[in-house]
Amino acid sequence: TKDVGEGTGLGLSIVHAIIRDHGGTITVASDGPGNGAAFTFVLPLVEQQA
Repeated sequence: TKDVGEGTGLGLSIVHAIIRDHGGTITVASDGPGNGAAFTFVLPLVEQQA
């Protein structure tokens, strides 16, 4: 975490691309401004090969 105005603003965009490329999804929920947010990252299970 960086101070406001110090980051590049690309973090979530990069994470979204990685999750999407692996067949997953990201959802976000919030109760409104000042109440924070909950992010859910879902990736598909992969069977191990012998």
